[in-house]
Amino acid sequence: MPLLALGLNHRTAPVGVRERVAFASDRLSAALRDLLSRGGAREAAILSTCNRTELYCGLREGDGGRVAKWLGDYHLLRATDLQPYLYQHTDRRAVRHILRVAAGLDSLVLGEPQILGQVKAAYQAANSAGTLGALLERLFQHTFAVAKQVRTDTRIGASPVSVAFAAVGLAKQIFADLPKRTALLIGAGDTTELVARHLHENGIGRLVVANRTLERAHALAASLAGYAIALDEIPNHLGEADIVIAATASPGLMLAAAQVRDCLKRRRRPLLLVDLAVPRDIDPAVADLDDVYLYTVDDLKDIIQENLRSRQSAALQAEEIIDSQVEHFMAWLRAQDSAASILALRQQAEAARDEAVARARRQLAQGKSPEDVLNILANTLTNKLIHPPCAGLREAAAQGDVEMLTLIKSLYRLDGRNPCR
Repeated sequence: MPLLALGLNHRTAPVGVRERVAFASDRLSAALRDLLSRGGAREAAILSTCNRTELYCGLREGDGGRVAKWLGDYHLLRATDLQPYLYQHTDRRAVRHILRVAAGLDSLVLGEPQILGQVKAAYQAANSAGTLGALLERLFQHTFAVAKQVRTDTRIGASPVSVAFAAVGLAKQIFADLPKRTALLIGAGDTTELVARHLHENGIGRLVVANRTLERAHALAASLAGYAIALDEIPNHLGEADIVIAATASPGLMLAAAQVRDCLKRRRRPLLLVDLAVPRDIDPAVADLDDVYLYTVDDLKDIIQENLRSRQSAALQAEEIIDSQVEHFMAWLRAQDSAASILALRQQAEAARDEAVARARRQLAQGKSPEDVLNILANTLTNKLIHPPCAGLREAAAQGDVEMLTLIKSLYRLDGRNPCR
């Protein structure tokens, strides 16, 4: 059965196109069943994220044109509008593609781990919709195992490559005991939310969120078991904090050097400050104070670039693993093909046997001697069984097809002498 991976992603299509072919999770089951009924797929799964929409199919036919047409029709798009952005991979290339996707090698951020969870969700949705067959079931299970191997055997995801994650990585380097520490976050935007979630996942002891809009600070803090304060309350809580991370859109400073100096008088432990804002939220003069570590977004970018180089090196190792694992899957696929051929050959031989035996029984019932019937049976079976290779040998010889002659001789373990006359 031909295997197809068809879709578009952040490299081939702008967001305006990607959003038009995205699949809502509550409509995924119906879409999958429709793909099987109208799109030429025997089995199917759909991976739909903000960065990609991909259809993985076991096809009824060898051509993926029907699947591409279905994708456009389903989203009310003309083929000419969609075709320039699509890529299509079959068989070996399709296997390699999904392995690279699940390992984070095809992601916007190299090695990001979220995509594996999204691939698993696509598998679960297809499984629930009843659109998985033996081919895709095996492919997805193999994909999950390979993605785990890549994560285990390489450092593809070990180094942070986002500003938010890098900030938390710094905190972990400076404070090995995060569960005993307090973090004060200034701002409640998207970057701060990512920082807060990373800190929460890494077991931060206490989380305080300060924001100009107290309701927004409350919403973020409450979701992560923290508490919220207004911006003018920062001086009262600064002394409690071990980690301060600021990321606002304010045009002026949110934290002055004098405030930090006053705070240090009341404490005898290091203070980490990370300024993710442009323009800056934290007075640069803070860096001159004792027991203070101040990092700006530019400092983190240097760290991120170094980590990206580390991930790129790990990606080369990951590609080697994937090359090997593509071969393993293709070997399994070839084994399935041979099993089907063996079954067909056996059924053909058994049909010939049953026909010959039935004829022999009729001859015995008509009074023919058992010896004659046995001879006829043996000759009939022999002729039926050797007819296909003999016909193949004659045809190959007539056409001068040396490769086919060699293949048939090898298949039937011939010693070079043609037993057919």
